[in-house]
Amino acid sequence: MRHIHHLCLIMAGLGCASATWAADEAWVSEARGVATALPPKLLAVLKTEIDQGGLEQAIGACNEKAPQMGKAASEQSGWQVRRVSLRQRNPKAVPDAWESAVLADFDRRAAAGESPATLERAEVVSNDQGKPQYRYLRALPVQELCTSCHGDAKAMNPGVKAKLATLYPHDQAVGYSPGQIRGAVALKKSVP
Repeated sequence: MRHIHHLCLIMAGLGCASATWAADEAWVSEARGVATALPPKLLAVLKTEIDQGGLEQAIGACNEKAPQMGKAASEQSGWQVRRVSLRQRNPKAVPDAWESAVLADFDRRAAAGESPATLERAEVVSNDQGKPQYRYLRALPVQELCTSCHGDAKAMNPGVKAKLATLYPHDQAVGYSPGQIRGAVALKKSVP
């Protein structure tokens, strides 16, 4: 497990003093901007795909376009950007130890009544080579639209189930309801 080098927590809604992270406010604000820009873009793409060809077409688009959007965000921002989940659909979305611990914390906090839409964490963490990295995670709450493909598997449209089984034979990302945490947008970058 990675050693936490310097802790700069941002836990919206907990009333943490801004002095805790004021020295690193610029990088945190930058990371937040990158992380909050991605989900609305993906949601817009999915809505368009659903309107044009239904849920099955949207699943195919999500399979192709979501990784492309993450790659484009990485190239444009200088951050390594990806989506992660404790119950992943895409095998590339497996969280590392730090991400897993933060996601588990997000789940605990949401269960205690915090709004998933406000959950984020920013820290400077030593990577495997002992070098400091900026790390940022922002929770992705399940929207009503998401439940068509991430909701109760028994209630899912048979065409959706078939498409998911084809693209994601080891899918674990079902059984969610609106407001739960589906995963997070994860960012990291070396500290200069």
